[in-house]
Amino acid sequence: MMKNPPHPGEIIGEDVIGELGLSVAEAAARLGVSRVTLSRVIHGHSGVSPNLAIRLERSGVSTARAWMAMQTAYDLARELEDKSHDVQPLVVA
Repeated sequence: MMKNPPHPGEIIGEDVIGELGLSVAEAAARLGVSRVTLSRVIHGHSGVSPNLAIRLERSGVSTARAWMAMQTAYDLARELEDKSHDVQPLVVA
């Protein structure tokens, strides 16, 4: 069973903004996004978009690919937990 990865916003909030001693408003201003947008990501209400991933990379925080990989891993883990997918085989043996 796959261990559930953290939401990338949790990493942004704790390991980036928290470690740098920035407020959400300060970090948002430096990244060129609204405080509300960044807050929604940090609290797990929104995912890291390609746009935000690029902004994080350009601000010196990891790479856009790494942020997108974290978001994809999180999204995939959530979907794998969802048992409601009603799928029929495409190929019948």
